[in-house]
Amino acid sequence: MKINIQDEIIFSTARSGGKGGQHVNKVETMVEGRWPIMQSNLVSEEQKQQINTHLRHKITKDGFLLVKSQVARTQLDNKALVIAKMNEWVNAALKPKKARIATQPTAASKLKKQMDKQNRSAIKQLRNKNWKTHND
Repeated sequence: MKINIQDEIIFSTARSGGKGGQHVNKVETMVEGRWPIMQSNLVSEEQKQQINTHLRHKITKDGFLLVKSQVARTQLDNKALVIAKMNEWVNAALKPKKARIATQPTAASKLKKQMDKQNRSAIKQLRNKNWKTHND
């Protein structure tokens, strides 16, 4: 189940750098989206905790998921990018993790490990014998 948080995002704009020449200095094309996670009615309390742990580096101290975009030349395009990125992050955070299935080492891998140990041991024994003969 995909969640669309578009209706709960609070948008603000500012002047942005990047493409546009002199036009950049006149219009506010950078869009900043803030989503108040704890006040959201779209997700349950358990899902809110899941989002908080998964996206903890992207959440402000006030509890807002914060995303900025100033890539596009228009405010509308940047707003669409913010919405898409926020929805993608939230849905990825709510996706259940696959349980790891424990497996046993194969016979071939056990044999290879044993042979590697024997080779390493032989190398060290040869090294030790050479050291003793040179220093006696």
